[in-house]
Amino acid sequence: MSRSRFIALSIVLDALVINASIVGAFYLRFGGELPVFNFAAYAGLWPLITAVYLGAAHVYGLYEPERVESTWAVARAAIQAVTLGAILTAAIAFFAGPRFFSFSRLAIVMAWAAQFLLLVGWRITLMRIAPISWPEQRILIVGTTEVGCELAAEFERRAAWGYRVVGFVRRDETESAAACRAPVLGDVGDVASIVAAERIDRVIVASPVAIRELIEEMAIGNESDVRVEVIPELYEIFIGTVDSTVSDIPLMELTRPATRGWFVGVKRVIDVGFSALLLAVLSPLLLVAALAILVTMGWPVFFTQERSGRDLKTFRVIKFRTMVRDAEAHSGPVLAGEDDARITAVGRALRRYRIDELPQLVNIMLGHMSFVGPRPERPFFVERYVKAIPGYRERFRVKPGATGLAQVSGHYATTPERKLKFDLIYMYHQTLLMDLQILAETVRVVLTGRGAR
Repeated sequence: MSRSRFIALSIVLDALVINASIVGAFYLRFGGELPVFNFAAYAGLWPLITAVYLGAAHVYGLYEPERVESTWAVARAAIQAVTLGAILTAAIAFFAGPRFFSFSRLAIVMAWAAQFLLLVGWRITLMRIAPISWPEQRILIVGTTEVGCELAAEFERRAAWGYRVVGFVRRDETESAAACRAPVLGDVGDVASIVAAERIDRVIVASPVAIRELIEEMAIGNESDVRVEVIPELYEIFIGTVDSTVSDIPLMELTRPATRGWFVGVKRVIDVGFSALLLAVLSPLLLVAALAILVTMGWPVFFTQERSGRDLKTFRVIKFRTMVRDAEAHSGPVLAGEDDARITAVGRALRRYRIDELPQLVNIMLGHMSFVGPRPERPFFVERYVKAIPGYRERFRVKPGATGLAQVSGHYATTPERKLKFDLIYMYHQTLLMDLQILAETVRVVLTGRGAR
């Protein structure tokens, strides 16, 4: 049985045990009958009582399998939980008012014993019939420091839960590994290849000076989904948050998900609603732009091009054509520059005020893009940037946008390295308010033409 299933089953069974014990105690207390007056007090409070007992079980670790693997640990946690639950239940019945004062205190005490026996009993039985299967976590520790060796020893004590320290990586050849029991597999420059060869799930940095080297190495050479954490120094705690602890060693995760599930859903609803509204409101402007292109440059009016979206999946972006026909017939894929001779006079005006981007409202409606996010780039350049720019692959963890922080903060033809920094700032700090600010700044850029040169 997996850990998550065990926790879900524990909550359901505990809720049943808690209430069945109280109902059974009423039967015993009143000679096999349920007195309407007394039992009505419990019937009105059972949802709150259930929540109280489950909360007490959580407080004492009954839903943390790592803390209750032995019979003694289960018994100790269960007796603490049911005792706290019984005390709080009696207090609730007393303070809830005259209607609930008839709740039998003796029934609460009798239920206490049954709850303890049943909570312990079903857990011990289940652990023997269907023990938790802990997935293996293969761990690589960067830095053979004292705290790194201490961390490895702590994981060794937790080997029954699936933790396995595969080895260490030295920051450089001057670091000694004499105190560490696991083998040294290489230096920081070898991290990406070690991660791939040893099927590493988790990289923990115990040598703070190696963080930047590690991030660059992982970003360039590693495509797997590896959790990267660091034992933070004081200054790092000032700029981040501690996500977990191993014994008394704090860990800060560097590979958090870029977006939360609810945020993605809300953005999608906003994208669909506002793209449809803007297509209707801006239809006259779209028609004028299309006619201007048709008269001055001829057919086609629209220009479609393959772009890389979320998770590097490709789609065709729709824009107004701003360049001469077959602009890349002889040169191949080339990024547009500030004085690109291929851009026509009408095209330059459309670019200056970002009107050429408006057909992307259709891409937003179709779900290829969002209003705000990293701008989608062509696969030809993406392949090049992923190999050359550390961390460039990160920007594809989220859906691309029609506008972004990089577009309102820099020039139209700024370097991809600078754009990436703005993209990552947005990805890991995005909020709906931030999206609104970027959209407002985009409107200002469109109206003034700032940043489009």
